[in-house]
Amino acid sequence: MIEDPSPARPGAGLKAYEVVLAWVDERILDGRLRVGDTLPAERELARMLDVGRAAVREAVRTLEAQGVVRSSVGAGGAGGTMITAVPSGALARLLRLHVALANFPLPDVLEVRVALETVSVRLAAAHATPEQLAEMTRLLDLMETPGIDRERFNDHDTAFHVALAEAAGNQLARDVTAAIRESMRLPILDAFRTVGDWDEVADKLRADHRRIHTAIAAGDGDLAAAATEEHIRSAWRLIATD
Repeated sequence: MIEDPSPARPGAGLKAYEVVLAWVDERILDGRLRVGDTLPAERELARMLDVGRAAVREAVRTLEAQGVVRSSVGAGGAGGTMITAVPSGALARLLRLHVALANFPLPDVLEVRVALETVSVRLAAAHATPEQLAEMTRLLDLMETPGIDRERFNDHDTAFHVALAEAAGNQLARDVTAAIRESMRLPILDAFRTVGDWDEVADKLRADHRRIHTAIAAGDGDLAAAATEEHIRSAWRLIATD
């Protein structure tokens, strides 16, 4: 268990449970709390931070929902609350929600997508497995289904970009890239629904995807990155200017 009698110094306006969260955040960020460490018991933490035990319980529930801590069954309060590594899925979920809710200007999202996805495809060109390449091919084939509607096309389009990120072999690049692309699913679908010549747009997107896949399969990271940047920017122009 971490023994730390130093008082919390929360900013003005923090709620009681936020004082506890700030205490935990600060100690994770500066290395005083690491994976496997146990928080002080509920009563002790409440005394240290001058908050009620209910505030400690609320903070622990929040941290559990975020995947930051795990409480042992029957331990009671925070006595058995251990710092854990945040599961990749939990991190991706939080990123998706925060990006989607923040209402970032779309041009800002575009530039970040270009930066992240070009990194991802460079890595994918070096690390993609035969199985990952086959999954990309499967998604490309689905996007070429005759008469496919715009929503299904968009679902497969999103899945293709996530598959590119997953093939990168870098968990952080994968999760951030996938989170941003998935958070944009509905705005892109809205644009698909209103675009003038859908068949022309869909054909252009299919051709772009094939070029990216071909470059990755050939192990050409530079070509994959260039094709990805051109794809993201040209797709933006097709959708945004219609």
